[in-house]
Amino acid sequence: MMKKHTIAVIVNDQPGVLQRVSGLFGRRGFNIESITVGTSEEQGLSRMVIVTSGDDHTLEQITKQLYKLIDVIKVVDLSANPMVARELALIKVHAEPASRPEILGVVETFRAAVVDIGTQSLMVQVVGDTEKIDAMIELLKPYGIRELSRTGVTALNRGNVKQ
Repeated sequence: MMKKHTIAVIVNDQPGVLQRVSGLFGRRGFNIESITVGTSEEQGLSRMVIVTSGDDHTLEQITKQLYKLIDVIKVVDLSANPMVARELALIKVHAEPASRPEILGVVETFRAAVVDIGTQSLMVQVVGDTEKIDAMIELLKPYGIRELSRTGVTALNRGNVKQ
């Protein structure tokens, strides 16, 4: 059964690691829906959070292949346990003065924030899970989205467990 998997990959912070990890996915025909990379709690190590789709066998293959890469320290299937997943989006929306109150209503409903105001546009920042971001984009489309930038998903497992 195809399902979304959110994987954390702890890697040595070295040039070319991102390229080797993403190349592995491409060579094997696995799609990366989202990838974020940043420093981790341990100096010299980075945390990659990758969202991909596949069945359990596909996930097992991805995990085995990742462990073959020299700079990969640990692979954790975050989606196997309760997790907190967040994404950030900046959305520049066409905003004539007459339509601004409606747009600000959407912003308030989603607990988003206006981070820039132009004469004909507003830039909105929204943080949340992928579904929340998708829903906000859908509601802003009728006003005219001029530009959109999304970070991709970052995630950690809930509770006291350190992965």
